[in-house]
Amino acid sequence: MIVLIALEDDITNEIEILHQLFEAGLVYFHLRKPSKNYQEHCDYLDLIDEKYHNRIVVHYFHELVNAYNLKGIHFQEQKRIDHIDNPGQYFKPLNMYGKTISSSFHDPDVLMACEFEFDYHLLSPVFSSISKKGYEGKGFKVSHIQKRIIGMGGVTENNIEELHELGYQGIGVLGGVWNSGSPLAAFTAMQHYYNK
Repeated sequence: MIVLIALEDDITNEIEILHQLFEAGLVYFHLRKPSKNYQEHCDYLDLIDEKYHNRIVVHYFHELVNAYNLKGIHFQEQKRIDHIDNPGQYFKPLNMYGKTISSSFHDPDVLMACEFEFDYHLLSPVFSSISKKGYEGKGFKVSHIQKRIIGMGGVTENNIEELHELGYQGIGVLGGVWNSGSPLAAFTAMQHYYNK
């Protein structure tokens, strides 16, 4: 699986590019826009064709799953620490039927020790980040962990094979797509390499 993380700040033609990516087969789009409030998240979602809403996972305002037919919700590390010890309370007001629940991790040992069963886990940084300067890759090997782990950080078409060898069951990308000259071409190339 390929998980594409949104850029924090909007870019020109972002929605148009996103539609092209969905048409090209993008199934997991993580909407992570920390500076947007609830209404701005709604405005953003309203610009996306409804038929693609079930491919979108939100990082903020999890209650959006009650208003939109989204794919699921994602817990960033601190939010997981704050809420997942008592998940029953947290999920009670949310319509989570058929939705995915995922979370971010930065340490394989913490991921392995986590008792909550997430559908998938984003682990970073595997390689040195493209979008965050100074975020050095750790080359985490995860083949010994019996969980669905998506490798993130510095992922390009050139290191997908290495990710697979390290035991990852999917790739998470941000800079490798958005910071390329052509997000569509970069995504399509990654998809091609990944499917091989």
